[in-house]
Amino acid sequence: MRVAVVTGGARRIGAAIVNSLIDDGWAVIVHCNRSLTQARQLIQRGRGAIVSGDLSNDDDLFRIIEEIHDHDLVTEAGGIDLLIHNASIYNQEDFSTVTPQELRRFSSIHLDAPFFITQGLVPKLKAKNGCVIGMVDTSWNHAWKELAHYTSTKAALRQLIINLAGELAPDIRVNGIAPGAILAAAWEKERFEEVLKRVPLGRAGKPEDIAQAVKFLSEAEYITGFILPVDGGWSLT
Repeated sequence: MRVAVVTGGARRIGAAIVNSLIDDGWAVIVHCNRSLTQARQLIQRGRGAIVSGDLSNDDDLFRIIEEIHDHDLVTEAGGIDLLIHNASIYNQEDFSTVTPQELRRFSSIHLDAPFFITQGLVPKLKAKNGCVIGMVDTSWNHAWKELAHYTSTKAALRQLIINLAGELAPDIRVNGIAPGAILAAAWEKERFEEVLKRVPLGRAGKPEDIAQAVKFLSEAEYITGFILPVDGGWSLT
């Protein structure tokens, strides 16, 4: 049995990843914060479980790590095959008005949680020569207004992925995916209209495009320390 853990797995990109894994016969432990109804609907399609809590809260974070580490599915499988750090938050705000509390929340979810979840699950990943995938962003090397709090913390996750790829080899592979303009709902099209004009492939991405990239990296046994852009060529412009 193959076991995957997906943080932020109940909605949007996370839900597409979970659906794809279940379709391929994986048992999936889905983390969510408040989207319990959606998480329950997902795991009804296959074998899975839910862990819930706020990853920016230390008590919740370390409880979640313990629950995953000791979960019956993990014990039965002899470890964890795939860990996906998908949980993310986003908003636009002028640099001058971002508060310490807001910046800490972004850092907690984008950097601290992947750091400590990976750290706590290393023995379970090592037991299965597992794979870790982190969701970064194509924005990491761009100067985008009103996104300093978001892009800087996503860039930190990118660097963590590269560091861990070296540190955890050869037992665990660590890679990243950098999604571009991924539209999960029709109403988002207007918001990304100007961005889409700069996408060489001429369309927005779909959550399923990211799920396909996850499948590729989970099976690519000779790839580690790689950030895979899934952005229709947007990062070329």
